[in-house]
Amino acid sequence: MKRGLAIFAAMVTLLSLVTVLPSASARHKASEPEKIIFIPHDNRPISDKQTADVVRKLGYDVVVPPDEILGNREDLGHPDELWQWLDENAKDAKAAVVSSDSMLYGSLVGSRKHEYSEQEILERADRFTTFRKENPKLPLYVFGSIMRTPRTGEASGHEEPGYYRNYGADIFRYTVLRDKAEVEGLSRRERKESDFLEKLIPKKSLADWMGRRAKNFKANEHLIDLTKKNDFSYFVLGRDDNAPYSQTHLESRHLAAYGKELGKTRYQAMAGIDEAGMLLLTRAVNDIEREVPFVYVRYNWGQGPNTVPSYSDEPIKASIADAIAVAGGMAVDAPEKADLVLTVNTNPNGKTYEANDRANNGTPREGTKYFADIVEEYVGKGYPVGVADVAYANGADNAVMEELKNRGLLFKLRAYAGWNTATNSTGFVLGSGMLAKRMKDAAVDDLLLTRYLDDWGYQANVRGTVARQLTWLRGDGVYGSLDTKREAVEARTSRFMTRFAEDNLPPLPALANLRVTFPWNRMFESDILLDSDR
Repeated sequence: MKRGLAIFAAMVTLLSLVTVLPSASARHKASEPEKIIFIPHDNRPISDKQTADVVRKLGYDVVVPPDEILGNREDLGHPDELWQWLDENAKDAKAAVVSSDSMLYGSLVGSRKHEYSEQEILERADRFTTFRKENPKLPLYVFGSIMRTPRTGEASGHEEPGYYRNYGADIFRYTVLRDKAEVEGLSRRERKESDFLEKLIPKKSLADWMGRRAKNFKANEHLIDLTKKNDFSYFVLGRDDNAPYSQTHLESRHLAAYGKELGKTRYQAMAGIDEAGMLLLTRAVNDIEREVPFVYVRYNWGQGPNTVPSYSDEPIKASIADAIAVAGGMAVDAPEKADLVLTVNTNPNGKTYEANDRANNGTPREGTKYFADIVEEYVGKGYPVGVADVAYANGADNAVMEELKNRGLLFKLRAYAGWNTATNSTGFVLGSGMLAKRMKDAAVDDLLLTRYLDDWGYQANVRGTVARQLTWLRGDGVYGSLDTKREAVEARTSRFMTRFAEDNLPPLPALANLRVTFPWNRMFESDILLDSDR
């Protein structure tokens, strides 16, 4: 009898263990990271891996298409292959963040240089409706662009059709006058200038450029229609490099009117484009984890929030407000309430300059120490601080970085960005800063290290030095197309970057074999390779 009771007790215990403990397959499934699909608008390091790596630091499996079907500088991308890849990877994903430029044209550059008909483009856009029907529960976040209007042929960086190199400045000015004519009207002199430019620019070139824009405009209207039909969980339409008056600004006004019935909880038109992937990945994570991060924004003294940066058509305060909304956050009016205190390094005079400007030599300027004092105060109070370094475009402010270094603040921040345009930087630091509170300190430090090397070390310093030495190197190649000089430029840049790291950063293990490459065969952007990447 006792033996029978013992057996019965053992069976009850075993059953209770089976009930309480998950199965082996369930435990394995629970331990697997949740998958987020990310289709960037090209394979530049900042657009692709550096953005995805932020969310990977949280433990998510961010899955990106293989390089061979993403667009690059020479290959405009493969939209049909990307659609196939998306379909194949969607079934077990938790969310998808997708560039419509990649899905319609192949890439961001492809949106400017493709040879697709309007019908082909719109048919690809309709595949979003099919995808939604096949994946009704998958959150789908989509970002697209309104085509940019570079100020000059040189500024186009070979990313526009060939004629833009010769007539870019004239085309830009022509569209400035078209936009202004709609907004406030033209003077008699401006009307004569517009007529002159229309005759000066070859008709075939102008017709081609405006025709490409017409296709892009029609496609963006269609994407807004899909948002109205709830095919997208969220849609962002970014204004690539633009100005207060330009063709980009003109089209943006019309598209804003077209989508005005959609609120900011479903659709956002905003300045900038390269940061959109970071913002929507942040929104996807915030939605998955049911978080609404609070953000407090503090500017340098002077013009601060009213600064209209270069490459933008609006005050920086408007761009930051839009970016907070896109990322799923909320602005608050006091730092003690915030999950992220965003400090914005603007010039007191309200102007932005280029990082290769001679004035960016590390000498303190008006506002430098004041801004560093703000950062130091907030860090000292234990607030999670991010720095948006936008006093200069296309690189960090050397004077501010020197102050932060000397005060021991570099690795006490939670996020930093100072690359490309002001909106690129503010958007990226907002996204990464919102997510940083859920990261381990080591993960935050890894992300800071990449930004310091890229934005401060390379973009604001080493790039200019090596660019001035290009003529010393054997072979054929220039800044915008390195060609046979590429290997020598990579070796020289790697040496300078190692020296920069030794002079300015702690002796971190990841810096042991620092290497720099140029995957787009030009010096504008680099790929920073650390020991942790190998």
